[in-house]
Amino acid sequence: MEAEAYRGFCLENIAAHYDVVLITSVEPTWERAFITDWEVADPTDQAALSAAGQALAGRHRLAGIMTWTEWYLVPVARLARQLGLPASPPEVMQGCRNKATARSLFARHGVPSATSARVRTVEEAAQAARRLGYPVVLKPAAHAASVGVIRVNTPGELPAAYAIAAQTAGRGVESREVLVEEYLDGDEVSVECATYQGHTTVVAVTRKTVGMEPYFEELAHCVDAADPLLATVTPIAEAAIAALGITEGVSHVEMRLVDGRPRLIEVNARLAGDLIGHLVHLATGVDLARAAADIASGRAPDLTSTRHQAAAIRFIYPAYSGTLTARRLTEQTGGLERVRFQRQAGDQLVLPQDGGDLFTARIGLLITTGPTAAVAKVRAQEAYRNLDIQVAAARTDSAGEDLAA
Repeated sequence: MEAEAYRGFCLENIAAHYDVVLITSVEPTWERAFITDWEVADPTDQAALSAAGQALAGRHRLAGIMTWTEWYLVPVARLARQLGLPASPPEVMQGCRNKATARSLFARHGVPSATSARVRTVEEAAQAARRLGYPVVLKPAAHAASVGVIRVNTPGELPAAYAIAAQTAGRGVESREVLVEEYLDGDEVSVECATYQGHTTVVAVTRKTVGMEPYFEELAHCVDAADPLLATVTPIAEAAIAALGITEGVSHVEMRLVDGRPRLIEVNARLAGDLIGHLVHLATGVDLARAAADIASGRAPDLTSTRHQAAAIRFIYPAYSGTLTARRLTEQTGGLERVRFQRQAGDQLVLPQDGGDLFTARIGLLITTGPTAAVAKVRAQEAYRNLDIQVAAARTDSAGEDLAA
């Protein structure tokens, strides 16, 4: 259900222009409406992925291959090379997946980024934190979705934080290291880009709202076609993509504005998650999912803006961990594009501070549009107030109706 809620628009948009064949780890369900053929294989198993790709190539004339899943970037790049299809090289994707490698490349090419140190033990982490100065951020070198990323304000907080980051890093494929990085104090944004034959076009900037400290849970996003930040972030996003060697594909470039100047967090060589691509489409008319498919097929993407409005997404979280007992929208709101619940009554909700993450904590999402970012966000707030969410708290077994701010 989560895959359909967050990536269904990608498959639907691509299928409107291409015949799609799919390699998937499980038998397709909702995807069948948008695909003509499929193979079941583990995309993280290179041999299995290659066999599935060859099987599909034997039945169809393949024009391109792409993925929007972070963990599949390197295997899919290798498969593209095997099949002779357009793609950035696997070595480049490995650099994108390993945040330590990316930091080194940013430094080599003069791209402003966070100071970072690779560590393998809590003692090394403590030494690095002392050098950098608190607060610092601990994160797995090769993961995604801010899982295992935690801010550390004092030396006393470091051992517990390191255990969280190291546990997540231990599940990594490209690297199992932990990074200790300087904390970039400023507003977080992402820049949505498309690169074709080595030329990068910045399509939109996404303003982010993060919270649930000391974690970096993403609570909301907003895209405005007329965002004045575009001029500020464009050169840095282009430089970051060039430093990594990305020549083909759509990228989601995360950065923070420190004293008004962009500093790189990371480059994700794929379509953004959290329905950001859908927000970009609503706000600008640019279809990044189709652009990714076009680029993967060796075609120049159409990145012409045809809309000039704003779109906002707000994620629905409980105020505390517990059992979801009810969730519904009580009243429609102007500009509400969709409400989607991904949890059902009876589901357990676990917030990051209780050992969970976005996969265990989110109840759903809502999207609103408007002529400006301010209007879209006000409409999102109005729609949020019209939600009836009830959670039985885990620790007291009492009912509550509050929502996380």
